[in-house]
Amino acid sequence: MTRTAAQPTVPAPADPAADGAVERALARLPRVVDLLAARAAEHDRDGTFPYQGVETVHEAGLLTLTVGRRHGGPGAGLADTVRVLARLGRGDASVALLAAHTLLHHAEQARTAPWPAALYRRLLTESRRGPALVGTLRAPAGRPPAVTAHWQGDAWRLVGRAPHCPGAEALAWLVVEARTAEDRTAQNRPRTGLFLVRADSPGLEIDPAADQLGLRAAAGHDVLLEDTRIGTDAAHLPKGPAFPADPLAAAWRQLALTAVLLGTARAALDWSAGRLRGTAATHRRPLGELDAALTGAEELVHGLAARTDADPAAATRAPAVQLLAARTAADTVQRTLTLTGSTGLDRRHPLERHLRDTLSLRTQLPAEDAVLDALGEALLGG
Repeated sequence: MTRTAAQPTVPAPADPAADGAVERALARLPRVVDLLAARAAEHDRDGTFPYQGVETVHEAGLLTLTVGRRHGGPGAGLADTVRVLARLGRGDASVALLAAHTLLHHAEQARTAPWPAALYRRLLTESRRGPALVGTLRAPAGRPPAVTAHWQGDAWRLVGRAPHCPGAEALAWLVVEARTAEDRTAQNRPRTGLFLVRADSPGLEIDPAADQLGLRAAAGHDVLLEDTRIGTDAAHLPKGPAFPADPLAAAWRQLALTAVLLGTARAALDWSAGRLRGTAATHRRPLGELDAALTGAEELVHGLAARTDADPAAATRAPAVQLLAARTAADTVQRTLTLTGSTGLDRRHPLERHLRDTLSLRTQLPAEDAVLDALGEALLGG
């Protein structure tokens, strides 16, 4: 009835174009970032979705960079993914966030194959035709899912309202976390699993309620699921109440999203330095301190990403690294405002947008209290 474990997949024929695809995509990054930056203010001001920007990222081969080589893709690792997202974050944090969710989905499929090969091929086919964004609807840590899955004869039916889904109006697919309404498990209690949902499925509607402080171009609308039917091949459920913790999957997500945050902070510092160029020498040391701290945070994230590619055991370091890097990024942007004064808060300039985007991006990461509690508990042998 229900898919409970990854199924064997038949590797796609080797695609000669995949060789060198990562290098070619990285070579296109500077132009892509410039194009994103040129329209970021417009989309932020109007709250409009950056369709052209997403198309640009796709055409550069960056949106499918983590498609596994078994599926004919480039098979980029975490280090390359972090590098791309940090650069995209300099151009437009909203587009970078949307790219991050899609890249993370492809990477997880390459690593653990949670979805059947036939179902995943549908997504890859769409990705060849144009941008096929994948969104993720997960409950915040410590909270139950907002969506419930009901078994009705031969399929699951999803019911619920998931708020603030980035890119909701333009997604091709959604990975929805839901709790089952059943008492037939070995533990006689519901399970929490994932469901892959086509964005145009009957019963799925978008409520254009987004009016957030930052990441406004990401169009984080609410997703309403009203008896949305999902086949058993699109359900990935654990045998017990929930999937066991996967430090590697968590590291991919945490480092990828932190990279977007760092890219946004770097854009803020670069703009501030340009604005202050030629002013009094009193700005040199404060700017140097900010650059040193931000460079250290970037090295931490990029370095751990590379280590994790080489040794997955390094993934356990990700919570601490992302916390330190996120703090540094936020502090960098706030201190650049101190240096630039009221000019930095003028909406004609990008610094105030970077501040708002930074605040919003931090909500995408684990809460600091939860991270610190877990680290302390581990030290105490809990």
